[in-house]
Amino acid sequence: MGFAGEGAASVYDLEFETERYSDSFERQISILHTPGGDLQFSNLASLDGKPGIEETFLLKTREDAETYLSLPLPDLDPDLSGFHDAVREMGDRGIVQVDLGVNPGGFAARLFGSEAFALASVTDRDILHALCERQMNTMLQRMKFLLAQGLGPYFCMEGEEFVTPPLHGPADFDDFNLRYDKPIIDLIHDAGGRVHVHCHGSIRRVFSGILHAGIDVLHPFEAPPLGDIAPEEATCYARDRVCLEGNIQVHRMYEATPAEIAEETEQLIRVAFDDHKGLIVCPSASPYFRGEGESCFPQYKSMIDTVTSWKQ
Repeated sequence: MGFAGEGAASVYDLEFETERYSDSFERQISILHTPGGDLQFSNLASLDGKPGIEETFLLKTREDAETYLSLPLPDLDPDLSGFHDAVREMGDRGIVQVDLGVNPGGFAARLFGSEAFALASVTDRDILHALCERQMNTMLQRMKFLLAQGLGPYFCMEGEEFVTPPLHGPADFDDFNLRYDKPIIDLIHDAGGRVHVHCHGSIRRVFSGILHAGIDVLHPFEAPPLGDIAPEEATCYARDRVCLEGNIQVHRMYEATPAEIAEETEQLIRVAFDDHKGLIVCPSASPYFRGEGESCFPQYKSMIDTVTSWKQ
């Protein structure tokens, strides 16, 4: 996941440079101009249609973070017509969510990259909190504007997975996720809205933080080896407080047969839908192999048919 999608590139002017890296990749350098000086990060873009690679991150030192903090808060985009058009087009066939992007803790972690963020959480924790607080204030300002313009009531956010075990423990999850997510979630709840959070990884030890944050829908909830919580355990923690979304592992949509997906879906429903509420069945992620959508369509259809025909 690149910084450009939910960071400075979306709200601040960047200068771009490119150079040859290899026969397969091109290096793309992005330069951010701030009142305190220039910062830059780089990505390796595939020349063969393959996924890119994050090479360097925007922030590398405490001094870089202080430079980033010299930026003014971003301006708000007044054009929200796309949301209202989408709601009208969707009608009663589904839900249109307002995407808030990466949460404050995840935003700070992506500015540094996971390894440097983890090290800074020991050596320069105060500057990480300054980055999180700045992003929280940015998101609260944006939320108030969106709510005033009638957007909602469904909102989604991601990024919490950057501060979860095994790289970070429950104390870090609470300090960098819960602390800065809760004011945003509370604002949404006060307006009658609901919040969907996407968080991969090992979440069993931080589930109390998820509950205290007030998250309404959690996606996904992964059993070993990709996570550490079985569906029945997640259901026990979440019951009547959080709706669980998932959790057919997305790689199974490419590797399993439709009959196997139907069996896995039935098993998930049996253990996570025993009280007939609080479960949305779906894969753990979106299809990710470029050009292979048709190959996993039968498996998706099998999952959907199993859900819609479920009677018990």
